[in-house]
Amino acid sequence: MVIKLLITALILFVVVNMLFALRVMLKGGEKPMTHYLGKRLIFSVLVILLVLLAMALGIIQPNPRPY
Repeated sequence: MVIKLLITALILFVVVNMLFALRVMLKGGEKPMTHYLGKRLIFSVLVILLVLLAMALGIIQPNPRPY
């Protein structure tokens, strides 16, 4: 359960960074847009690695019938 909450929080953090990058793109800001896009990339990779690690350890199980 904790792993699912952590993954959800990281995905929300990715979305928030995308919105910050959009705001900087439209209005400008003190930090460049690449700062927020870089954070988004790092946390997206972290989410993927966390999901793969949790699946390898048997903490979460993929859906056997995805259709």
